[in-house]
Amino acid sequence: MTHIDAGAELDPVHPVPVPGPTRGLSAAEVAERVVRGEVNDIPVRSSRSLGEIVRANVFTRFNAIIGVLWLIMLFVAPFQDSLFGYVIIANTGIGVIQEWRAKKTLDSLAVVGETRPTVRRDGAAAEVGTSEIVLDDIIEIGPGDKAVVDGTCVESDGLEIDESLLTGEADPVVKRAGDPVLSGSFVVAGGGAFRATKVGREAYAARLAEEAARFTLVHSELRSGISTILKYVTWMMVPTAIGLVVSQLVVKRSDFKDSVARTVGGIIPMVPEGLVLLTSVAFAIGVIRLGRKQVLVQELPAIEGLARVDTVCLDKTGTLTEGGMDVTELRPLQGADETYVRKVLGALGESDPRPNASLQAIIDAYPDSEDWRCVEAMPFSSARKYSGASFSEGGGESSTWLLGAPDVLLDPDDPALSETGRLNEQGLRVLLLARASRDLDDPHVTSGARPTALVVLEQRLRPDAADTLRYFGEQDVRAKVISGDNAVSVGAVAGKLGVAGNVVDARHLPTNQDEMAKSLDKGTVFGRVTPQQKRDMVGALQSRGHTVAMTGDGVNDVLALKDADIGVSMGSGSEATRAVAQIVLLDNSFATLPAVVGEGRRVIGNITRVATLFLVKTVYSVLLAVLVVCWQVEYPFLPRHLTLLSTLTIGVPAFFLALAPNTERARPHFVRRVMRSSVPGGVVAAVATFVTYLIARHHYAGPGSLDAETSAATLTLFLISLWVLAIVARPYTWWRILLVGAMGAAFLAVLAVPWLQHFFALKLVGVAIPGVAVVIAAVAAAALELLWRWVGRRFPA
Repeated sequence: MTHIDAGAELDPVHPVPVPGPTRGLSAAEVAERVVRGEVNDIPVRSSRSLGEIVRANVFTRFNAIIGVLWLIMLFVAPFQDSLFGYVIIANTGIGVIQEWRAKKTLDSLAVVGETRPTVRRDGAAAEVGTSEIVLDDIIEIGPGDKAVVDGTCVESDGLEIDESLLTGEADPVVKRAGDPVLSGSFVVAGGGAFRATKVGREAYAARLAEEAARFTLVHSELRSGISTILKYVTWMMVPTAIGLVVSQLVVKRSDFKDSVARTVGGIIPMVPEGLVLLTSVAFAIGVIRLGRKQVLVQELPAIEGLARVDTVCLDKTGTLTEGGMDVTELRPLQGADETYVRKVLGALGESDPRPNASLQAIIDAYPDSEDWRCVEAMPFSSARKYSGASFSEGGGESSTWLLGAPDVLLDPDDPALSETGRLNEQGLRVLLLARASRDLDDPHVTSGARPTALVVLEQRLRPDAADTLRYFGEQDVRAKVISGDNAVSVGAVAGKLGVAGNVVDARHLPTNQDEMAKSLDKGTVFGRVTPQQKRDMVGALQSRGHTVAMTGDGVNDVLALKDADIGVSMGSGSEATRAVAQIVLLDNSFATLPAVVGEGRRVIGNITRVATLFLVKTVYSVLLAVLVVCWQVEYPFLPRHLTLLSTLTIGVPAFFLALAPNTERARPHFVRRVMRSSVPGGVVAAVATFVTYLIARHHYAGPGSLDAETSAATLTLFLISLWVLAIVARPYTWWRILLVGAMGAAFLAVLAVPWLQHFFALKLVGVAIPGVAVVIAAVAAAALELLWRWVGRRFPA
């Protein structure tokens, strides 16, 4: 609150006196500081730079392995055996282009949602970009604003700042002139101004934030799962590759160059080179798709995370309801004069230069009385649930008034509360105007306050809220409506939107986390929730193993948004909420959330399918190499054969499958679900292929026997791989059937067209062994079906 002495200068527009107003820097002073480099030059990084994108996609462990093998093949083998290198170049190029497109989308959206602080220069206030702030600028701040640089408070009008995100201190800190203001903190009540003392990389929050960019891949089960898989693949690949190199150079049936080519042919398919690429592309395209819907994804895993959410906590105001309100009724109490009450409300409205939605509705309904002067003001606080002001009235009298929640300002047995309850049951919001008998700075100012009038407000429901809540219900995502408003009123609003369940007054919630979690499981709608309780409720739900999303737009939601697994902010919300949220709905449309969930499910479900394809290839390649080493025979394939198989059964299909629509609910344990499919599939494919190869070795003899043996083994491996693709592509749609059929037809074309036969060194000799190859593939496909079903029952995901 602010105390104003009699000699303070008055602002000609607002009745609230401005203590020692500061004009701010002049244009010349700003220019001088820009020349000296004293500018807040920290760029808002919504994505990686182009150089980082290129390095991340090009300089990878597996690209290095494949690059060395490609260079070897360019010197020792025909062009056909070097195709895998060109495929990797194309894949890497696609990855860079898609991520660059996603970067441009993110950057353009970040500009739309960028914070523009109000800076005072030449005596006038104007909004500027964060990067345009210079040293010694005077920056005005109010409720929900975040301090973007460090500074010293020069003006305070009941200024209360929350520094919990920086210092861990839970309680808001009252700031007076001369007190420090830390960048990254945010205003919870009141307003004021501070002078910038540290800008750019010198600022406190900048030093903390410089270690991590917004475009991050942390806390993603998908990403960490793939990294785990690649680690295992590397461990398997290195000893197997060494053994294969030694065995192939010892085998004397073929010449040196052919041995080298077959060795490389055994190593290349062990590398799941396209898996990371397709994951990046799937995420990037998700960002682009959501960007078109005006959704700013500030951290990529948020797409995946929201798809895994099983509990969504919804702040009522600004999420289920629109920001504005309307005064529908004024009810004087205890014989109060309505004309006088209107004057009080008008003066209260004018006493706060930064009104919230409720006070703005009162300002719109009741004009200010010019002969009233505010001498002391207490801004609204979510923790207090009321605001207040002291006035010098036109006739020389003085009075102190409070405006806030009736059940907070009144005793539990006050008769005015019964009337409030009836209005709350209709979904109306009710504020109590009470005349205080104590000074505003008295810690017990509410004691003895005399109720004077009830102000009835009607909230505007979002037209899309009911459909969105229905969607979450259908998807088994539990909705918890959390609000600082009266519990009965919140319950009535939630009921209009189809949310049924117990209504709980949060003031009666236990403080113990386990007990609170039990109460949260039973309740659906919670009223009179303090900002700290919102945070505690998120923690209690997470303690029960729930993945929690929190939506909000007000400064009272910041702590909960920060702690939730996924924080979702409205674009019109406070600067502080937008800063801590992973997802910002720039068009303020709650109806966009299902699209975000859908993108996450598409990414998770499709990458799980695609990973199975890639890792089946890795498993059968490693096992084939082991079998070749044990039997001391030539490796059956050249690189061109496995390039063809990989392209038709993995590369092309995986690209379509990774980007296809997918509404399957996201499930945990990504690594276990992928490995339980890929290991049996790879083992069956390897054993069946090697059996065909051994049978062919005993059947064929003469100069062209190795080519005939290779062709028979390739036929078996292709048919099994095609069957794996057919299983992974389920459930079938017309385009998936067409995709599998097209890949089979393409392989038949290679076998039928003479120049393609020559190009890929594939020619089936006779009828007996090709027939055996088909029979073995059919038996393997049947075994694969049975094995996958058994594994699914034995090791459920």
